[in-house]
Amino acid sequence: MAKDLSISYLLDFYGQMLTDKQREVTEFYYNDDLSLAEIADHCHITRQGVRDSIKRAEAQLREYEEKLGLATRFVEIQAGLDEIIRNAQEISILNDRFSGSSEVEKRVGAIIDLASRLND
Repeated sequence: MAKDLSISYLLDFYGQMLTDKQREVTEFYYNDDLSLAEIADHCHITRQGVRDSIKRAEAQLREYEEKLGLATRFVEIQAGLDEIIRNAQEISILNDRFSGSSEVEKRVGAIIDLASRLND
């Protein structure tokens, strides 16, 4: 069974919405890198049962993302905050070069601070 590593990412966002068993076997498979046989031994179910549970969980996670879009939105927000920080840093450089306004520097610092905190 080929691993779709985006599932691990979706598991972070939507894992709590899966059944306990689906979440457990999917975390074992994607996050702990256990084989189907190892998970089957640990959970006392068949390899086929593990595979079926993982496949159902993957489908459910994709459906949650399709309907809610939280993971995609998170990535977009992080990229936007990175761009805000870069632009604010450029403004600071231009301010130093051309006018040296302490008010501009103060506000640029506040923007960078806020965007950095939100991006963590």
